[in-house]
Amino acid sequence: MDTLLNISKIDMVFPTPKGDFTALKNVDLQIKKGEFISLIGHSGCGKSTVLNVVAGLYKATTGGVLLNNKEVSEPGPERAVVFQNHSLLPWLTSYQNVELAVKQVFNKKMSPKEMKEWIEHNLRLVHMEHAMHKRPDEISGGMKQRIGIARALAMQPEVLLMDEPFGALDALTRAHMQDSLMEIQDELNNTVIMITHDVDEAVLLSDRIVMMTNGPSATIGEILDVNLPRPRNRITLAKDPEYNALRSSVLEFLYEKQRKVDVIPTTAKANKKEKVA
Repeated sequence: MDTLLNISKIDMVFPTPKGDFTALKNVDLQIKKGEFISLIGHSGCGKSTVLNVVAGLYKATTGGVLLNNKEVSEPGPERAVVFQNHSLLPWLTSYQNVELAVKQVFNKKMSPKEMKEWIEHNLRLVHMEHAMHKRPDEISGGMKQRIGIARALAMQPEVLLMDEPFGALDALTRAHMQDSLMEIQDELNNTVIMITHDVDEAVLLSDRIVMMTNGPSATIGEILDVNLPRPRNRITLAKDPEYNALRSSVLEFLYEKQRKVDVIPTTAKANKKEKVA
């Protein structure tokens, strides 16, 4: 299968008052159509920076991103982003929030009837057709996030970029959202890059898990292939030796190979010794 998205040897350097800060160094990754990629690593490892470069919000200092062999230089509807915060407009209904994105992309390509049918279709995909006329303050956090995903899908993106989309949800709602996302990807075969801090989420959802080294100058440390058959059931997988082996591999990378050590300033150490004494 040909490469859809080519993240080619990117460096990302930010100027600061104390000099240049290298956030990313030589990040190189090729992604095929229909793949689900999870980016995982400790805070500050550049996961969001990678996502922002692919989204066209940042331009890499060196290297670049190609989508269908065309350079990514700015944001575009072929790369839709779902953030941790749903970012819905509070004065619009669920339907109107999705409609806003559809009009931006398909205003001259769809008739009003086709647009209506397309909006309703995407709301059905995320099981939110019953709440299409409710405003964000009338629905739960999980439902808001479903609308955010519907809005992104309605743009028919080639790549869906997700920045910890379920991070603010409770465990049960998060599990339901993960199941919905697997259903959607199975139906649409869309390409997904998702940032997560959740090891179980990464193994459950992914075809490959991209593990980032600690920053600064963060890069790809290891890539783990997840060859678990689909569809996946979290209850069945909990007892699956392969699932648990994959989970252990990610944990080993995060907490042994890339252990995050908190450095206590010298003055704090001195104060601590005084208290102990």
